[in-house]
Amino acid sequence: MEGEQSVDLIRVQLRKQRALAGMNQEEFGKRTNYSASTVSAVETGTRPIDLPYARRADEILETGGLFESLLRTAQQDAQPAWFMPWLKAERAAKQLRCFHPTLIPGLLQTENYARAVLRFDDTRPEQEIEQQVAARMERQEILKRERPPQIVAVTDEAALRRTDAIMAEQLAHLLRVAELPHVHIHIIPSRAGLHVGLSGPVLLARLSDGTWVGHLESQLGGEAADTEDRLSTLLARWECVRGVALPEDLSVALIKEVESQHGPQ
Repeated sequence: MEGEQSVDLIRVQLRKQRALAGMNQEEFGKRTNYSASTVSAVETGTRPIDLPYARRADEILETGGLFESLLRTAQQDAQPAWFMPWLKAERAAKQLRCFHPTLIPGLLQTENYARAVLRFDDTRPEQEIEQQVAARMERQEILKRERPPQIVAVTDEAALRRTDAIMAEQLAHLLRVAELPHVHIHIIPSRAGLHVGLSGPVLLARLSDGTWVGHLESQLGGEAADTEDRLSTLLARWECVRGVALPEDLSVALIKEVESQHGPQ
């Protein structure tokens, strides 16, 4: 709720600053390269405010990065409290290890895929879902840094073979991301059978001082794995998961094979 209220305040300030600058929605849209209908949708809350929009608004309204800063804070407020320690570690990490047995890891999800995953909770209001989608997309900014972390992501072949309409887009995105030199994607083939990763996701971050931070997720939320014993267990399980996965080139080949079965987009 706190994050939602913060975003509503940003919308109010966007309308106010636009009016003070003497621009109607059409003029503001022309200056920011957005349609008047998009400007209206952002200001009325039917379209989420994302970072590109906030940055462009800051440029045109000469607000010195105010709206980008406010939006980042609102997105952080929208995250559940149990997720904040991991989010902090993810942003500071030099290396990230991500495994999920049934889903594409969050840092590699498309907007549509993320939206579908967040809708698993059918009691969540649509506005909250859109805020969470925007926050997840913002997390992916670390992939585009000048000095990005090394990311090794592993998922199961079953996660690629969903028949949802959004999967063709998601598979194409995985192939594009796999071309980045700091992103390494590995797939556990179905022939691997039972493996320790089926017990649940593994998230690990290595910080600049060499220490590791782990995160465990469940149906009810998540928690930090910050004791020596728990980290040791997670690191051992990561090695097992990585060990049964295909090499990078064969993983990319498998993604291409599955993508081809979806037909042209």
